[in-house]
Amino acid sequence: MRRWLLLLAALWLLPARAPGQELPLVAALSRTDIEVTTGFTGASLVVFGSTEQPIGPGGDEVIVVARGPTRPVVVRRKVSVAGLVWVNGPSARFPEVPGYYVLAGTRPAWQILPEEERQRNAIGLDALPLTSTGARNPGFRAALLELERRSGLWLEHTEAVEIEGSRLFYVRLPLPAAVPTGDYQVEVLLVRSRRIVARQELAFRVDRVGTADRIATVARGQPLVYGLACVLAAAFAGWLGSVLFRRG
Repeated sequence: MRRWLLLLAALWLLPARAPGQELPLVAALSRTDIEVTTGFTGASLVVFGSTEQPIGPGGDEVIVVARGPTRPVVVRRKVSVAGLVWVNGPSARFPEVPGYYVLAGTRPAWQILPEEERQRNAIGLDALPLTSTGARNPGFRAALLELERRSGLWLEHTEAVEIEGSRLFYVRLPLPAAVPTGDYQVEVLLVRSRRIVARQELAFRVDRVGTADRIATVARGQPLVYGLACVLAAAFAGWLGSVLFRRG
């Protein structure tokens, strides 16, 4: 029942077509604002749409790529000194790393597109243009990929684009609790005969609201005050715990 309600909503929200006009691809998002509160445990976003020709084996294919705001990431290698202690060794700095990357399709992208086309459009984790400064070792890039996969913020074909009625499609994008705030881009690609014939770009935003927003504002603007408040809160919690255990 929930699936049919979703599809009815998709038909209602899709942009109206002019008489006689047949668009190859029309897509939309179930929501464009995600609010992060102190009790935020994650959310999901539905990408849905329709095509002019049937989707599926032998027909059109759909790929959905979602990217979050970028930030710099430093990957360091630990080295052992005399077999006793570990210290920071060589490092590589990646200046523009997506804080969120999710790829979904009616089939895996490498089965839908030629390798050259996939690499040119940065479709797939191995195709991301992650350039680094510092140590020139491919192992740092591999380590970065592994770290981001473990965080749950980089996902590749964990969700499939579902098809209904041969021309309607939808996919649910997970947004974990650790999802970064900022502007996100979603790109919907229509592939025909192993070529991208149409694309549509969508956008949504993740924002902190309420107490979570105020805490984040203080942490950014007044880090000393934020640090002292955290220390005092931890000390109070420890004192209160000792009192309660002593009474027990």
